Amino acid sequence: MRDKTQTNSAAPGDRLIRAGAIVFFLGALATLVTLAPLLLGTTPFPAYMFGLSMLMGVGFLIAGAGVLRSIAAGRRRARAAAS
Repeated sequence: MRDKTQTNSAAPGDRLIRAGAIVFFLGALATLVTLAPLLLGTTPFPAYMFGLSMLMGVGFLIAGAGVLRSIAAGRRRARAAAS
């Protein structure tokens, strides 16, 4: 049973996926906070604050890199098992 993956083991790319999700949600929160004054009719934040909204895209890219790394590790395992 040593060849079975344990439920608490971390596969390659898992940390990147988690980090990407965290960065994405921070970007989503920043977007909501930045757009709230525009919707409420108050004084908007300075323009550089809108740059924080870019965290959503950065988080998406980090998570995507984690998914690709996980796929590559799975293919390597499959090739090793087939050999």
